[in-house]
Amino acid sequence: MSLPLRCTIRLIHANDMIQIQNLGFSYGNFPVLNNINLQLEEGRIYGLLGENGVGKTTLLTLLCGLKKPQTGSIIIDSHNPYKREPSFLTESYYLSDEVAQMNMSAQEYAKSYGKFWEKFQIEKFLEIMGIFENDPAQKMNKMSCGQLKKTWISFALACNTRYLFMDEPTNGLDIPSKAQFRKAVTKYTSEDSTLLISTHQVRDLENIIDPIIILDRQDVLLNATLEEIASKLYFDYGTEKIEGALYSELVPGGNVQVLLNSTGEESKVNIEALFNTVHLHKDLIKSVFNK
Repeated sequence: MSLPLRCTIRLIHANDMIQIQNLGFSYGNFPVLNNINLQLEEGRIYGLLGENGVGKTTLLTLLCGLKKPQTGSIIIDSHNPYKREPSFLTESYYLSDEVAQMNMSAQEYAKSYGKFWEKFQIEKFLEIMGIFENDPAQKMNKMSCGQLKKTWISFALACNTRYLFMDEPTNGLDIPSKAQFRKAVTKYTSEDSTLLISTHQVRDLENIIDPIIILDRQDVLLNATLEEIASKLYFDYGTEKIEGALYSELVPGGNVQVLLNSTGEESKVNIEALFNTVHLHKDLIKSVFNK
């Protein structure tokens, strides 16, 4: 099995992680998150998956302090995000799915607003814009949707924060730009930073996200590394259908099938198949991974 990107050996201290305990949040009488418990370690690029309406965006806005938990708590490096302390804000960045069209050039925006993040590097911003083949002299309100999204991604990465929360960053990107996004994320994030990226487009991020978090309505179905997933589930890519498979899907050249890994054999995790398996067998998956 190939090693995950940014794989390093380090001691994890309690202050060097995100700790979510018994988190709850509702919109009026509609509960979105209920009794959510998660621990996110430094040096990881987490993929946050889930169907529409399960609270992915809500969780991200709670983590960056734009919303206040109604029950439970979030602690990031001993900070309560909702207090919006400068020492926390300069080490965190939230990239919304909806990005603003500013009436200034991308370079002017970066120079003016990058100063709010003490580790921001204009040179890094311009370099990432180059990877995206984006013109930093172009006005942001004259850019296409894809160009604007790439500008905001470039700015987010150039802030050099320890905590980066991205909501559907590949929405609006064409196929070449998605490859450029993967290159930028793997090249321009430090080994001690923590990224949490929500997405519906798992194929866009399949080679960079690890661990995987799967949210259900008011529940966490899975929070595991690819290594942990492969140790407990086996992904078969043969042509013969396997009796008793948890999930089976016809793909070009055969099938992708997911089974409980009873032999310890290694396999490559297919994240789309994993997602579908988890939703078909919620209680089983939770019991398998919570042992």
